[in-house]
Amino acid sequence: MADDTDVLVPQIHEDRLPGSEAKLEPKPDWNPRYPGSGRLKDKVAIVTGGDSGIGRAVAALFAREGADVSIVYLCEHEDAQESKRIVEKEGRRAIAIAGDIGSKAFCDEAVRRTVDAFGRLDILVNNAGEQHSDRDIRDITEEQLRRTFQTNIFGMFFLTQAALPHLKQGASVINTTSVTTYKGSKHLLDYSSTKGAIVAFTRSLAKNLVKDGIRVNAVAPGPIWTPLNPYGGQEPEAIKDFGKDTPMGRPGQPNEVAPSFLFLACDDASYMTGQVLHPDGGESTSS
Repeated sequence: MADDTDVLVPQIHEDRLPGSEAKLEPKPDWNPRYPGSGRLKDKVAIVTGGDSGIGRAVAALFAREGADVSIVYLCEHEDAQESKRIVEKEGRRAIAIAGDIGSKAFCDEAVRRTVDAFGRLDILVNNAGEQHSDRDIRDITEEQLRRTFQTNIFGMFFLTQAALPHLKQGASVINTTSVTTYKGSKHLLDYSSTKGAIVAFTRSLAKNLVKDGIRVNAVAPGPIWTPLNPYGGQEPEAIKDFGKDTPMGRPGQPNEVAPSFLFLACDDASYMTGQVLHPDGGESTSS
């Protein structure tokens, strides 16, 4: 297995973000729920935010379906190494690359290292993101606003720009947006704004790349139990009730979201582009 960890100093770091899955209790459930069937056999994927949460579940499921995975993450090295181990346990190759996707130079480097390690790139999963809870729009500092957009939408542009020369006909780009795009969130004003931008980016990029045989889609999760929420993404007093306001009455688990990414990545979704899937416990359908 490849043993390649490129640790770069992030441009931006906040002590509580992105949050450690190793320290989180209860642990999110990332385990794939069924045997693989070779739907991504010998494909190569980049998964940003692959160290934990939804990204880890996607990396695990992609590996089970036959893909080698480049795990791009910010600074949670212990979590990233565990995700790498999970991929390798499935019999696939993995590398872990640390750095700030808000930096174009880092995104160029991450793609280069992936292609150098695996020889190709077939799937780009733009999943990494950050959120900050604020009761009043006046509490959102200029620094926080710039940082949230830098990570959540600029990073997708930078990584896609870097990946595009390597993506061939049949390749897939999958972006993580959010139910907050559709429902809004009174405490996540800047985050929700970036997630709306991601939907527009997805639909526009899909039209731009369809002529090249590259599909672009998105996944809009609802409340999913990941380190993002208890480590600053939600107000502490709200964590005990996290996800209970969905029609299903509970938060989702990462392995309930990962199959949406697999579907969009493989040939099962060969006639889908510019679309958004909604694993959200029914939240987007409720008033």
